[in-house]
Amino acid sequence: MSLERYFAEISDSEKPLVISKLANLSTLSSEELSLFIETWVKMDAERQRQIVGHLVELAEENPNLNFDDIFIASLHYPDETVRIKSIDGLWECESCSLIDSFITLLKEDSKESVRAAAAMALGKFAMLAELGKLRPEHSQKVESALFAIIDDQDEQVEVVRRAIEAIAPLSLPRVKEIIQQAYNSDDDDMRVSAIYAMGKNSDPAWLPTLLRELGSADTEMRYEAADACGELGEEDAVTHLSRLIHDLDSQVCLSALAALGKIRGSEADDILQECLTHSDEHIRQAAAEALEELDFEKDPLSFKTL
Repeated sequence: MSLERYFAEISDSEKPLVISKLANLSTLSSEELSLFIETWVKMDAERQRQIVGHLVELAEENPNLNFDDIFIASLHYPDETVRIKSIDGLWECESCSLIDSFITLLKEDSKESVRAAAAMALGKFAMLAELGKLRPEHSQKVESALFAIIDDQDEQVEVVRRAIEAIAPLSLPRVKEIIQQAYNSDDDDMRVSAIYAMGKNSDPAWLPTLLRELGSADTEMRYEAADACGELGEEDAVTHLSRLIHDLDSQVCLSALAALGKIRGSEADDILQECLTHSDEHIRQAAAEALEELDFEKDPLSFKTL
């Protein structure tokens, strides 16, 4: 079947989508992309949502598939869900050409959910800037856009908190002040974002706060605090994290195990080894995955034969 006929087929909302065949949309030539877009703009919104959603899933499952050009072309489509999914689909793409598009969505999109998604997408570029992998002019654009949203008193909390999470990797004094202010907020969601941001900020000075929040009555705070401890990689957190393996919330348990895998060291290794015989299958599996992470970090060229 020619691509032109295939495009016509998937545009027909009366026909079920064959998800595996959507791989045909990977790495289209410029001519094929133009032809696809001609068909794409004529599809109804629900069909577009289905297709872009499946493309995101396929790209996550198979790194050899690349639908970036389709996601980029869909960033400004009328449907809110299509825009958000297109942003999600570009998570692995580090092209600086995306910065302006994401900033435009962050500043101008009419939907709060899209602005929030755009803020999160800029977090990848904030991390690249911190690592010195972004040109100064691009770094400045990202910083200015995120700071502007954080300073906007009229912006929705959801967008502001995502902007704080996004800017967190930057080791700037003002970023630390923003994270602290978010943590002192009366808004529970903002405080959760502050804990997440502490992990991304990677400053060991946040450790006492994170250790305190490991004992929080709020499940989401415990979960994010455990994850943030893993990001910091401080061995002083190991004993505290080990207590969360018995947490009543299974997601908190798994977050603690993943954090132990990131922190590494003999104490974390011993705890994970003990969990391999745990009565809960999910804990056994999470411990095994964390130990595999430990082995990979020690020797990235090693592998096990199954």
